[in-house]
Amino acid sequence: MSDRLLVIDDEPDFANFVARVAESCAYEVRTTDNPTEFRALCTQWRPSHIILDLVMPEADGVELLRYLAGVLCSARIWIMSGFDGRVVDAARRIGTERGLDIVGTLQKPMRAKELRAVLEQHHTEETVVTVEALEEALGRGEILPFYQPKVVLNSLQPVGFEALARWQHSSQGTICPDRFIPVAEASGQIDALSETVTRQAVSQMGEWKGMGIEARVAINLSAHNLHEEALADRLNALCRHVGVPEESITIEITETAAMAEPLRALDILTRLRIKGFKLSIDDFGTGFSSLVQLHRLPFSELKIDQSFVKECDSSREARIIVKTMIELAHNLDMSVVAEGVETEAVLQTLADLGCDVGQGYALARPMGAGSVPAWLAQWAARHPHGEFGGR
Repeated sequence: MSDRLLVIDDEPDFANFVARVAESCAYEVRTTDNPTEFRALCTQWRPSHIILDLVMPEADGVELLRYLAGVLCSARIWIMSGFDGRVVDAARRIGTERGLDIVGTLQKPMRAKELRAVLEQHHTEETVVTVEALEEALGRGEILPFYQPKVVLNSLQPVGFEALARWQHSSQGTICPDRFIPVAEASGQIDALSETVTRQAVSQMGEWKGMGIEARVAINLSAHNLHEEALADRLNALCRHVGVPEESITIEITETAAMAEPLRALDILTRLRIKGFKLSIDDFGTGFSSLVQLHRLPFSELKIDQSFVKECDSSREARIIVKTMIELAHNLDMSVVAEGVETEAVLQTLADLGCDVGQGYALARPMGAGSVPAWLAQWAARHPHGEFGGR
């Protein structure tokens, strides 16, 4: 079955241009300028890809993004506009934070060659991320944690790992979490998914401990996980059963998650700290009340979002923002982790700014548990003064 592209644009000539290019890339295409028809096609024709014009007279793109999130649309979505770039970027963030698979933005006008390159990059054999497929994957044990190393920047000393959920699909290989986490959250399967990844990660820490590897691991929890008042007790019991100290586990929570039910989050997160777990505020700087969350909740670590990190070596504004975040965290006796460290230049800039820990492709990609001992040995050979398990 070919990929199905749905284009909504109030300029018929441009929509037809997009359709011709997409058809040359083996997409099946439908175009419309009518929001009602668009909604019908989304539910009946079920596109695998959507190109959505942001500025239209009858219904703007933000309204349609809200609709797509409401019907749990799993299509890959491009937001298209000739409008101000900052507004387009704001719309992209709205879609992403509503759980949609926003793969990028397209700026009008564009050349056929540029559009073709984008479309060909995002071909997919079939849309596998459905509620039913995810439930089956959990039952078959296809959801596994991969581990991305975290390294102290001033010594290049490995300090632990972040456990990242990966779907090892039988025919399509590895599926990243941005494809299936929104489905898990919307369908109520996020508790089962988080429980699966957490148990595997803690058990793996026990296995590594038997090999002489005292690894610290960060585990991500969703806003939807912060409804269980017994969460701290359950994680505490798991650590005791495996023989893993609670202080070796960091629970990462996005600031958006912490805002969902503030009082309940305060209750649950405070109890986690009392039990000895560390707490990290993830994606810091991307929400609407970052400073409020730092003031209200007992975080021990601040994690700078990669959108700031990636440009801190080349953008004066990004560098100032990152520097301010680092100083703020240190003044609050919190450690700082930068995610998305993809170049040596960014790594050096972060070290110069006093960032404590980094993770990203410039250091290491996420890996299966079985690859961790060999990676540690290779890292130690290249950096003999950085023994495992620092601050």
